[in-house]
Amino acid sequence: QTYAPKLILLDISDISCIRDVAREILNCYGCVDILINNASMKVKGAVQSISLELDKKIMDANYFGPITLTKAILPNMISRRTGQIVLINSIQGKIGIPFRAAYAASKHAAVGFFDCLRAEMEEFDISVSTVNPTFICSYHRPPAPGNWEASIWK
Repeated sequence: QTYAPKLILLDISDISCIRDVAREILNCYGCVDILINNASMKVKGAVQSISLELDKKIMDANYFGPITLTKAILPNMISRRTGQIVLINSIQGKIGIPFRAAYAASKHAAVGFFDCLRAEMEEFDISVSTVNPTFICSYHRPPAPGNWEASIWK
């Protein structure tokens, strides 16, 4: 069956709206066969110069966002005993490099979660994959002075 595309906007770092978006998707299509978690935020800076607020925002976007969306879609996949979940992560989920502590920490956490999920979903015939590409060129806005949000890579 062919479905008309539907655009649904989602800020993956806004955890409070993810369940509603997942419900909207399931109500529209009835199921999700393949979930690809491919949203990310990163920031470059020394540990002492990155605020705890920004650390939390990075963790929300790169860890809590994907796991919240996955947990919202998962019961439907389990009930159908089929599905595929993919996390597009980063090589920094395996190794850390200087000036990327918040990003690397969030990516390490995501790898750990999805590795555990993979083992748990085997009995339900749900495939869980993690892709950890090396460094990629991302869009970047030069930051204005005092504007930490502009220093985020999206």
